[in-house]
Amino acid sequence: MNEYLKKVLNNTKNKNMYETEYLQAVEEVLTSIEPVVASHPEFERIALLERLIEPERIITFRVPYVRDNGKTEVHRGYRVQYNSLIGPYKGGLRFHPSVNQSIIKFLGFEQIFKNALTGLPIGGGKGGSDFDPKGKSDGEIMRFCQSFMTELQRHIGADIDVPAGDIGVGEREIGYLFGQYKRIRDVYEGGVLTGKGLSYGGSLVRKEATGFGLIYFMKEMLENNNQTLKGKTVTISGAGNVAIYACQKALEYGANVVAMSDSKGCVYDENGIDLELIKQIKEVERGRISEYLRKHPQAKYIECKGEDSPIWEIKTDIALPCATQNEVTLNSAKKLVANGVIAVGEGANMPCMKEATEYFINNKVLLAPAKAANAGGVAISAVEMSQNSMRYYLSFEEVDKKLGEIMTNIFNTCKNAAEEYNLGNNYSAAANIAAFKKLSNAMISQGIV
Repeated sequence: MNEYLKKVLNNTKNKNMYETEYLQAVEEVLTSIEPVVASHPEFERIALLERLIEPERIITFRVPYVRDNGKTEVHRGYRVQYNSLIGPYKGGLRFHPSVNQSIIKFLGFEQIFKNALTGLPIGGGKGGSDFDPKGKSDGEIMRFCQSFMTELQRHIGADIDVPAGDIGVGEREIGYLFGQYKRIRDVYEGGVLTGKGLSYGGSLVRKEATGFGLIYFMKEMLENNNQTLKGKTVTISGAGNVAIYACQKALEYGANVVAMSDSKGCVYDENGIDLELIKQIKEVERGRISEYLRKHPQAKYIECKGEDSPIWEIKTDIALPCATQNEVTLNSAKKLVANGVIAVGEGANMPCMKEATEYFINNKVLLAPAKAANAGGVAISAVEMSQNSMRYYLSFEEVDKKLGEIMTNIFNTCKNAAEEYNLGNNYSAAANIAAFKKLSNAMISQGIV
């Protein structure tokens, strides 16, 4: 490794030794951008990498709220305003028990590169809390969101920082957050949050955008490698917005989706997943995916019992990990390759462990990296921001067309970087390089800040 890169990586590890997810994200980027850094020795003199890696601001705060039984609970809230080089901080809020500073920093760091790839004027940030919405009443969720926003509102704004949803934060939570922001600030500032309901400033296609965008990227990647989605068997981990709408678009392109999952297990239906039933269970009833068998008893339910999700043991042509970070282990990658997988599309943020990513690339499996392939959600968030500014709303077809164009441009950006740096089909490294070049140019232009 280049000496400057090695020094920066070692210093980062020493400073953040307990933040494993964050260090994984940083190492993945630094190792892939070596061709660029090696040709620009002046980067070391201006500490370009050190400034890119260090967040501009980390905000941590307590979030107390009252349960329905009268008991008060206290959670920890975060907002990492990572980088505002090319626009206001932009990135989701995650409500999940696993949330800690390492996970929020890794997500924020990934967001910088993802947002740069969209070509839109948005910086990178991320936030959330270790609060778990599962099993909570609407009243409890509302009170928590109001408490969370009472502090967060001090730090955000349409031209400062624009949060959105993520795991555990959907349209319901965004509504409660927006209502409290509006109440405290006494202003209708539609562009301060994205993922809003259609009745008060949201954008059509926002709910579908990440999943649709993943498939648009996969379609481009496959066609550029003489493959197609039509007739391919697909397995998709997760059963949230990303997984559901990736499934919908994959089906529209003629793929056969045979398995989906949640945190408890996966369902395998060799006849093809009944997507409308999945939507009913997850979007309406907020139930477990095992309930799929009530209408399709011929399907199989496989319970999660260890680190490796059983969904990756199912023979498939295309695997779409759309659940959470590091869900695809090296062991799972080996099983997928042994079963003949030809392509993997990362719908979640960093869903493949570093060793799994390397194994896929070394075994000639086409890998659509999260920074590029799941950028559709934030891209349409930026489109929602622009609609809020215009006080004008686009049709579903208009927004979907923009999404398709953005994802095609992102793929072509990765493809061009891969060709320029002789990376073959390593779109993961190509995405990092393309985004880094844009960010480094912006940093140099703006001086030492």
